[in-house]
Amino acid sequence: MNLITGGAGFIGSHLVAALLDEGEEVRVIERPGASVDHLPLNGIDLIRADICDQAAMARATRDCSHVYHLAADPNLWRRDLREYDAINYRGALNVIHAALDNGAERVLHTSTESILTSAADFVDDPVERRELKEADMLGPYCLSKFRADSAVRQLAATGAPVILVCPTLPVGPGDRSLTPPTRMSLAFCRGELPAYLNCRLNLVDARDVATGMIAAMRRGQIGRRYLLGGHNRELADWLRVLGAEVGRPPPRWTLPYAVALAVGWCSEKWATHVTGKVPMATVTGVRLTRRCMFFDASMSLTELGLVPRPVEESARDAVDWYRSLGWL
Repeated sequence: MNLITGGAGFIGSHLVAALLDEGEEVRVIERPGASVDHLPLNGIDLIRADICDQAAMARATRDCSHVYHLAADPNLWRRDLREYDAINYRGALNVIHAALDNGAERVLHTSTESILTSAADFVDDPVERRELKEADMLGPYCLSKFRADSAVRQLAATGAPVILVCPTLPVGPGDRSLTPPTRMSLAFCRGELPAYLNCRLNLVDARDVATGMIAAMRRGQIGRRYLLGGHNRELADWLRVLGAEVGRPPPRWTLPYAVALAVGWCSEKWATHVTGKVPMATVTGVRLTRRCMFFDASMSLTELGLVPRPVEESARDAVDWYRSLGWL
């Protein structure tokens, strides 16, 4: 039995589909209240549970030989910052410890590329093996993911059968929860992005991330961290590719960093004290643009046999999917 936490999410739903297509048995853990209608409910074992509930995770991970832990809060803003550690750090360890205690053969933990970058420049180092510190992390989201990554690697050092993957920025169809990359892409396609702050990104299709996760689970080396990356592009390039699909030029205005930071700060304050909704701009998101998020994932991709699809295909399929849902 394959267990997937967060199986109704952007990458998780593609992982569920990929495993089912191969005839695998799949169990999905999703939090109470999360939308799951898009999942093939007649083909999976669905458990409603909170990953922060240790007892629930102990029950849910029984009889599961392969556990994919994806559940996390991917947003860069929360009203209560303590929830980042509760979900992304302690919740992750609840799942992983429960799976190992129940005899799982392999456990895959999903980290993020944002824990692999710092203010320092790296020259010709294997990205997957970078050793950073908490002080290098920008904001509570990155810090919570870094703490989970560190704890899982410590488990691996004791011989636990755990593997880590770091997807870069996921794009493509299927993001019903509107994670930050999709929220920005959709706003541009709707003509609701009057200006932008250019930055350097590594874009990878969420479907390719799911394929890479399966490869890492089946033939990845225990204790290794794999970078599931795709194509290095500036944000302006990605907007041009999206624009070709919707007949829209990139925004005319680019924001200076100081202005973008002020917008992020004001947006967070407005969200915290007024709307309660995730803001379009966040302080952490703006600060991350000062770091180079270009990555060379060739070592991981070669070992896993993964060939990411072109970003043009991801953009075309994403726009078609937005239209199918009436979002455009």
